Amino acid sequence: MKLKAAKNIGIIAKHIVLPSSTNEIELLGILSHLNLDPHVHGVIVQMPLDCVNSINSNLITDSVFPNKDVDGLNSRNQGKVAVGDLATGFLPCTPSGCLELVKRSGTKIEGSHTVVIGRSRIVGTPVSELFKWHNATVTTCHSKTKNLDEVVANADILVVAIGQPNLIKGEWIKKGAVVIDCGITSIPDATRKSGSRLVGDVDFEQARKRASWITPVPGGVGPMTVVMLMKNIVLAAVKAARTL
Repeated sequence: MKLKAAKNIGIIAKHIVLPSSTNEIELLGILSHLNLDPHVHGVIVQMPLDCVNSINSNLITDSVFPNKDVDGLNSRNQGKVAVGDLATGFLPCTPSGCLELVKRSGTKIEGSHTVVIGRSRIVGTPVSELFKWHNATVTTCHSKTKNLDEVVANADILVVAIGQPNLIKGEWIKKGAVVIDCGITSIPDATRKSGSRLVGDVDFEQARKRASWITPVPGGVGPMTVVMLMKNIVLAAVKAARTL
C-alpha cells in the first residue's frame, strides 16, 4: 500500500528487503548509508522486525536521522510530540491519522473526553499526547485499568489500539461517540474461503449501532496511516530543499 501510494503521487520509493539472518550491526550500517544519502528524504523501518537475531528496535528507530524519520518514531520526534511541539518534527503516522479522521468527521475535539486504550510507543502514547495538545481531556487505559467498560462509557471520542480482537463491546459505547479502531487481528472464520478474517479491537457490528462515526477494519485507520506517511515524506523533501 505504501509503495503504491508513493507511485501514485510521484514519490520514488524503494523497498529494501533484507534476509531474516540480518544482524543489528548490518542493519545499522544500511541505515547509516541511507541517512547520509542526500537523494533519500525519508526512511522507515517496517516493524516488527522479522529477524532471527536479537535486535534492539528502539536503537534502530533512533538511528534514523530525525530529519528523515518520516514514521515519527525517533525519540527526538516523539519528545517533540510529548512537549507539544507539533510543527518542527514529524508526527507518527497512525496517531496523526487518527486525529485527522476525527477532525474530518466534524467532531469537536476541544473539551471532549477522549479515551485511548493502549499505551504503546507507536500508537497509544502518541495518540494520547496529540489529543491532549488539541485540548481534549484524555484518559489513557491499559491492561491494568479497572472497570474498563465504565471508562469507555464516558468517552466522547474512543481510540483503541490494544491488539485484542473484539475486546470493546458495543454496549460499552456512549451513544453518539466517535470510535477509531487501530487494531487488526486475523481470527478463524469457517465461512470464508481463506478460513480467516480480519477484525479490530472493537466489536464493530454492535458498536456501529451506537457510534456516530466508526472506522471499519480493514479499510479504516490503515489507509489513513499511509496518507499521513506520504504527507511526512513530502514535508521532509521540502525541508531538505530549503537547506540547499
